[in-house]
Amino acid sequence: MLDLRRLALICEFARRGSIAATALSLGYTPSAVSQQLAALEREAGAVLLDRTARSAELTDAGRRLVEHAERILSMVEAAESDLSAQAVIPSGRVTVTAFPTAAVAFAPALARSLRRHTELTLRMGQGRSGRGMREVQSGEVDIALVDDWYGRVRESDTMRVFPLLHDPLVLVVPRRHRLADLDEPVNLRELRDEPWMATPDGEPSRLAVDRLLADVGGAQPVPWEFEGLGTILGLVAKGIGIAAVPALALASGVRGIVVREFPGPPVGRDVHAVARASSVHRPAVSVTLRAVHVAARLIAADLDAVELAAR
Repeated sequence: MLDLRRLALICEFARRGSIAATALSLGYTPSAVSQQLAALEREAGAVLLDRTARSAELTDAGRRLVEHAERILSMVEAAESDLSAQAVIPSGRVTVTAFPTAAVAFAPALARSLRRHTELTLRMGQGRSGRGMREVQSGEVDIALVDDWYGRVRESDTMRVFPLLHDPLVLVVPRRHRLADLDEPVNLRELRDEPWMATPDGEPSRLAVDRLLADVGGAQPVPWEFEGLGTILGLVAKGIGIAAVPALALASGVRGIVVREFPGPPVGRDVHAVARASSVHRPAVSVTLRAVHVAARLIAADLDAVELAAR
């Protein structure tokens, strides 16, 4: 009989691509991973890995087993969720990951909503944009808060997507900047020559800024690039330059800046919660998703207030 833990192990190997990376991900030694995969080959009665002195990759049989294993593990989780749905009190640990600005914005509201569930433990971490859905699919986390700039986040047979809010791109300038005067119109063409600060080239928010300025000849070379929108906002407050950031980045509160809307068609991103279809009925996951929706409504109201103040 095939061992479920070893099936999960070969799925992790398929995602990571090497025994060393699989071991690092799971906290095992490479030798232990190799031994468990060898034991799975004996259980399956087939060669699952093509091993060389320096690498290993899945054979055709290995890839077919991974497909079966993903379905089996999903069915097991669905069965566990169905049985635990009868529980009156949500309990256990729920792991949530979020892109950095969402983690900062959502964490306080989630903590307040969930603290009455004393049997429930919330573990919330930050991850890079684009990784959340993969981490949910792999089982590393239960829920991911993901940003979607191009409408590409879609439900599937195994994944559920819950729309939360729209996060517009806004202009932030120092208080002494001429555009701090709300009666001064925002002219995109004139903004091209301003000292811009932005995230590194290729980051989603940077691509959004480039898209925004494309109709006026494109952005000038950005003299300063910084990891982290919080750093950029702090530098704008010090009068170093201007920036375009998602409004969600302002949720933690920043002094010394003025927020303006951009003219023309709005540019922004949608924020979603993503969870495995097999887990959404588990009480701990279900109550956390409800808390996420409550938090999103509060945050959306704050974003509306930001937009109104910018008009």
